[in-house]
Amino acid sequence: MYAAALAPAAQRRLRVRQAVVQLMSEHGFRFSMDAVAERVGCSKQTLYSQFGSKQALMRSAMLEELALATVRLDVDANDLRAGLLGFATDQLERLSDPTLVAACKLVNAEAHLYPEEARSLFTDACEKLLERLAAWLQAAMRRGQLRHDDPHMAAELLLSMISGLDFERQRFNLPYRDSDASRRQWAEFVVDAFLRAFAPAATHARDAVPSHRFRQA
Repeated sequence: MYAAALAPAAQRRLRVRQAVVQLMSEHGFRFSMDAVAERVGCSKQTLYSQFGSKQALMRSAMLEELALATVRLDVDANDLRAGLLGFATDQLERLSDPTLVAACKLVNAEAHLYPEEARSLFTDACEKLLERLAAWLQAAMRRGQLRHDDPHMAAELLLSMISGLDFERQRFNLPYRDSDASRRQWAEFVVDAFLRAFAPAATHARDAVPSHRFRQA
């Protein structure tokens, strides 16, 4: 959906989210509410009346990012592979965004200087993404689409598989998967490997070769 098609309030939230990510890519945690207001095109007082504080504004921006990161999981819960593949490709595209990569570099470098902000950022971004994915996988387990297991561990494993080493390659200015085709190929490999690993027990039993086939007649 294009920004012009959004309601005014939604357009403002979109501009706030974009401004926060851009400013973090330039200044890390050291951006001001004045700078956000200037980029959004509103007054600082408007931001304070809507969010209350810089910390709350950052949290709102991260929750907006979370909503975008997980929207594909709700497209078709019954088509497990399609849902995971859409999520994986979206996640890879986000992780290859130069602005996001630059923001993460600065945030990592400044985390020891702003420990409270860093913890909040991790909670509102990484942990909530993990929880959202874990809940989605748990629902698939209850439907019998996946083997019953710890959904949080399965979600963390999947997120690690999706990111691979591409984020590290970008941090060290090395070639990475920077095309839709290469990201799609990796996403398919990861999702199919994950589905094989967490296939329902009945599927494993059906696919297993009966031991009697190897007995001598």
